[in-house]
Amino acid sequence: MARTPNAERGRDRDRGDRRDRNVERERDDEFVDKLVHINRVAKVVKGGRRFAFAALVVVGDNKGRVGYGTGKAREVPEAIRKATEQAKRTMVRVPLREGRTLHHDVKGHFGAGRVLLRTAPAGTGIIAGGPMRAVFETMGVQDVVAKCTGTTNPYNMIKATFDALVSLNSPRMIAAKRGKKVGDIVARREGSGTVDGAAEGAADVSASE
Repeated sequence: MARTPNAERGRDRDRGDRRDRNVERERDDEFVDKLVHINRVAKVVKGGRRFAFAALVVVGDNKGRVGYGTGKAREVPEAIRKATEQAKRTMVRVPLREGRTLHHDVKGHFGAGRVLLRTAPAGTGIIAGGPMRAVFETMGVQDVVAKCTGTTNPYNMIKATFDALVSLNSPRMIAAKRGKKVGDIVARREGSGTVDGAAEGAADVSASE
């Protein structure tokens, strides 16, 4: 039986749809998402109460990219889906040292939220609680010490954590800004803890003055 042109076009369209779905599935597989918080609110109407849900989700690829999103809906799965899609659209890349920890200590704040993120040696693990732990786990950080000194509101804690992460700098970024080589920046950072390194840094400052 001869195939009509319409049947051929329909079959090609089906193949294209399947290919797009496979690509989407592969793209989703590389991300890890964690549900941080679910908030339920009730609106009193005639005949009872009408519930709605708000979800806070963190998404990362375990390679330094991470994002967060919020979603509201009448059902929990729909709220989580909206939050996950927003998190994937707002992902940021954070430079990691040796692929396991932060390059330097950093502070962040948002509203009443205050967080302190500190680099840690290998084997320390993730010492952080609540929402901050979800951010580090999805981002791929293995060793970090974090402390929240302000509010415990999960939304403000997440935003304060991202405020700290986006202000991180790697030696390559600093070298590009100062017009130096990465080796010079790294050598100075490694030697800054010794007496020679401190003396060298003081000599550089006095020479620049």
